[in-house]
This record gives sequence, structure tokens and C-alpha cells, in this order.
Amino acid sequence: MPTFTYKARSSSGRVVSGVLTAEHQQAALRVLEDKALFPMSVMEGGRAGSRLLPGRRRRVRLRVVATFYSQLADLLRAGVPVLRALDVLSRGGANKVLAEVVREVRDDVANGESLADSMEKHPRIFPDLHVSMVRAAERGGFLEDAFSRIAIFTGRQDELRNKLLGSIVYPAVLVMFAIIVVVFLMSFVVPQVKPILSRMELPPLTILMFAISDFIKNQGLYVLVGLAAVVVAYVPYAQSDAGRAQMDAIKLKLPMLGKIITMVAVCRFCRILGTLLHNGVPILQSLRIAQDSAGNRVLSEAIAEATDSVSKGATLAEPLAASGMFPPDIVDMVAVAEESNNLDTVLVQVADSNEARTASLIDLAVRLLEPMLLLAMAVVVLFIAMSLLIPILTMGSVAG
Repeated sequence: MPTFTYKARSSSGRVVSGVLTAEHQQAALRVLEDKALFPMSVMEGGRAGSRLLPGRRRRVRLRVVATFYSQLADLLRAGVPVLRALDVLSRGGANKVLAEVVREVRDDVANGESLADSMEKHPRIFPDLHVSMVRAAERGGFLEDAFSRIAIFTGRQDELRNKLLGSIVYPAVLVMFAIIVVVFLMSFVVPQVKPILSRMELPPLTILMFAISDFIKNQGLYVLVGLAAVVVAYVPYAQSDAGRAQMDAIKLKLPMLGKIITMVAVCRFCRILGTLLHNGVPILQSLRIAQDSAGNRVLSEAIAEATDSVSKGATLAEPLAASGMFPPDIVDMVAVAEESNNLDTVLVQVADSNEARTASLIDLAVRLLEPMLLLAMAVVVLFIAMSLLIPILTMGSVAG
């Protein structure tokens, strides 16, 4: 059913806007008339991503969405009708934004729309992956199983994201602390000592430290402003398609982190594709959805080429191997799964096993990164200490 974006004026004179679904434009106008709204413009296209709660971001944490899917699956499995289940969950009140969205979905379903179409109006809450799985489940009659799988998938995705973020926090704190300490020493402590030591012959190490201190004290603010200007100028480019593609390519080439980022994207692709295939979504449509949900432009391009090859009758394993993005063991498992016609099960198993390996790799990288950062901090502090102590000890020996 087509979607229409409208802008209308209420009976009180307030201008409102939103998105609705109708069979044609005249039907959309009648819907607005039933709501006592005077249409100013009605155009086909758009999504109801921000129909309510203006000025607020309608994003909800993955953990909350996963809990909603799990509760909805339990209610449906217990024999509760969809409308009643949505009504119950909309009155839960655990998350106000999600409760409001669920009420909107419930109203749309009560008006005759499918559950998938109603969810599709809220892409910030329900991405295309979830909507496609729900649409296939509605056609196949396995809605509760689909919601259970979406809940498991969303929960694991949130768990992996939290693990990545949690692994980055401690090293980031160390780096920030080191920068603050070095800047403080070079800007305030060293300048206090410099007049005392400048009256004697200084070793090269101390001369270098004084030069660095003078640069930070005199030019540090300009350098900071310049870096901020570069960041501000680079942000629009980084948000463009070319900038994102370049950043994604750079991420994959980073030492140690590149392999982790690659495996995270590959695991996400395998889990999404396997889950979609298990829920009855055709393979070409599943590949297109998995391509958009991979999270990396380079991997998305490789999946797009694989989709074209599959549409021409080739196997999936061949273009994945040719891309160079997928490890050989995963490609071999995909090839065997295609021959045995259990690709959906194997892909989920591949995601499970490789996510565990990736988690171990993340732990190893963090364990190596922490002592490396501490060692770098120790070297910097030792450099400052030796630069100050050498001339002081030399002055003491001369005086003696």
C-alpha cells in the first residue's frame, strides 16, 4: 500500500505533518478529512519516522527492542491475538518512546494494515531487516518463531556492540590521561624550571624537551584550533558516500583492528542472511537486505557483486571467495552448505562460532593495548624526568 507524506492544518490552526498509508491520494485526503485536518500538501513517499514526539530522537536501545520482540513472541505463542498483544505491550511503560510507537503500530493494524507495513513506518525502531522477516513470517504463518529469532539476533548484536565499546573505554581513558599529564608538565612545570637550568650548558635531551615545551606553550592553542578546523571541514566529507567508503576501507586496513572489524562485519552478514533464509525470505532479497545491514561499504560492495552473480545462476561461495573479504574456512562451509541445501543453518552456526572467536580476539587486543599504552606513558615520563635530572645532577657534581 502506498505511503503519503502530508502537511495539514488542524481545526485550531496548528500546522501538523506526518506520514500515512492509503490506496491512492484521494483515499489519503479522506483520511485527513476524517481526522479533522485541512490538507496543505499530500505527496506520495516517505516514512513515519518522526510522526509523533517532535524534536526528540525516536531511537530505542537494542536491548529494549530485543525485550519487546521476546515478549511479543511469548504472547503470540500463548495464543494471544496480535492486536491484544500489541495493546498489552503498549501499556507496559518500560520505554515511553517504544510504547508510543507500539500504540501507533497497534492502531495501524486495527485499521487493516499488515504488521510489517505498520512497523515499516518507524525505521528508527524497526529496521528493514526486521520488517522483511516479519513480512515473510506473516505470509508463512510463523510469526512467533520469527519474533523469537529477531529477539535473539538483536540481543547478540547489542551484546557484541557493548563488548566493543567496553573494550575501548579503558584504553581511551589512558590516552586522555597521558595527554593531559604531558600537556600540564610541558606547559606549566617545565617553564618554571627552564630559567634555572638555562644558565648552564645543557645536554641535547634537555634542549629538545625545552623546544617541545616552548612549542606547546606558544603554538599549542593554534595547533588545537587548526585540528578542530580540520575536523569540522572533514565531517561533511566523512558523511558523504565517498567519505564513508574511504573510511570503511581505512578501517579494514588498520593493524590488529582491521581483522576485528572485518570479522564483526562478516559475522553480522552471516547471521542476518541465515536468519532471513530460515524465515522464508528469498535468497536474492535476503542478500540485498544483508548487504545494506553489513555496516561496511567495502563489504556491501562485495555482497552486491555476489548478489549479481547469484541472480545469474552462480553459487554464493564463488563470488564471496573472489571478493577476498571472507576467510577461506567460511567460504568452504558456505559451499558445502549450498550443496547440502542447509545454508540458513550453517550461516547461523558460522556467525555463532566466529563471534566467539572475535570476542576472544578483542580481549587479546585489549590486553596487548593496555601494557603498550602504559609503556608509552612511562617512556614519555622518563624522557621528561631524565631531561630535568641530567642537568641538575651535572650542576650538583660541578658544585661539589
